Amino acid sequence: MTEHKGNFPQFYLTAPQPCPYISGQLERKLFTHLSSEKTDALIDTLLKGGFRRSQNIAYMPYCEACSACVPVRIVVEEFVQRRSFRRIIKANRDLVTKRRPAIPTSEQYQLFRTYIDSRHSDGGMADMSNLDYAMMVEDSLVDTFVSEYRLAGDDDNAPVTAVALCDRLSDGVSMVYSFFDPEMTERSLGTFMILEHIEYARQLGLPYVYLGYWIKGSRKMDYKTRYQPQEHLTTSGWVRSST
Repeated sequence: MTEHKGNFPQFYLTAPQPCPYISGQLERKLFTHLSSEKTDALIDTLLKGGFRRSQNIAYMPYCEACSACVPVRIVVEEFVQRRSFRRIIKANRDLVTKRRPAIPTSEQYQLFRTYIDSRHSDGGMADMSNLDYAMMVEDSLVDTFVSEYRLAGDDDNAPVTAVALCDRLSDGVSMVYSFFDPEMTERSLGTFMILEHIEYARQLGLPYVYLGYWIKGSRKMDYKTRYQPQEHLTTSGWVRSST
């Protein structure tokens, strides 16, 4: 009986704090610690059920007066590239993708630092050190991998231009965090990485790509609605949405 209770997750609630996405709102998070005592199936169920992973913590919004955060996943088999997506893929056809184990490198961190300083210098990751980045990548109990993108050519030492940290779930690929060279704006690398992982999930025979939360009313999250068809997690389970 004691062992059974130990395997069952204990949930905790954070104190209210200002929401970084919707002005005037307060956010709270429900979270649980992931540990080797939890079964792989239980962790997989949490991550497929609306929780997101940050290192070995699974969390989800739990706000009293707001329900704007909605988990989103792309339906891989039915996804059809629109013209703008095809242009982005063509613009990046000279990039080579490599899947690597979840092992951090100094090169990745340098790109991460450049990206954060350029795009999110006032965000929650602004003060992340090399050690913090290493923990983000390697502190995982699930099947985590890194996708690296480099320019093709004869030079094997071509610098990395984009990186995506992802989890393989039983029914899909969950994109945990991605970053890229902020100088390469014409390539739309953020969009390209999502498109590339949709194709990767298709190759693996996995039906979904998980994008985290779409937040109604947040312009920062509007891009997630571009990938159709997609499903949103509601009180009735995952349902098709065209939002």
